[in-house]
Amino acid sequence: MAFVVGLTGGIASGKTTVANLFHHHFSIDMVDADVVARQVVEPDTPGLAAIVDHFGAEILLPDGRLNRARLRERIFSHPAEKQWLNQLLHPLIRQKMIDDLRCVQSAYALLVVPLLVENQLQSLCDRVLVVDVDEQTQIERTMRRDGVEETQVKAILQSQASRRERLAIANDVIKNNATDQDLLLQVTNLHQKYLAMSQQNR
Repeated sequence: MAFVVGLTGGIASGKTTVANLFHHHFSIDMVDADVVARQVVEPDTPGLAAIVDHFGAEILLPDGRLNRARLRERIFSHPAEKQWLNQLLHPLIRQKMIDDLRCVQSAYALLVVPLLVENQLQSLCDRVLVVDVDEQTQIERTMRRDGVEETQVKAILQSQASRRERLAIANDVIKNNATDQDLLLQVTNLHQKYLAMSQQNR
């Protein structure tokens, strides 16, 4: 398997922007946990079949795809249902990410996982790269991007790992505060580092 760099960060930290810089400038293959999470519940997958079996056919849209809004409603105020869903999906997502990482063609792979710390997935990575921003920047960016209230953003932040918890497992950090936008330079320096490490790893 390729040398794997786990990329994580809190809401509105700029994970996607950083991942895209690695991908577009240096042709680094990405495995994105959010994409994988959607793939494991597509029509004709064991994941979707299990969800329908558990919640009933009304959990589907007319075209046979998962009705995500309805599923969110069903698990929102039912911790046991949420736990059941997580126990179903987490192993499926983990296995699909491993399978996708085995297919990587670039010198190293980026594994983009917003909840890397929360789901303890650092064991899949050779290095952990955290995109770090201060909390106030996260709040302002999320409110601007998603058109939500500050209280809602703070609730999301409370549900995620803290900045301190993420930095505690970081091997590398990209600073992405509003005043420090030289992302490409930071990405370029890390790319050189990861290239050298991936060659030593072979």
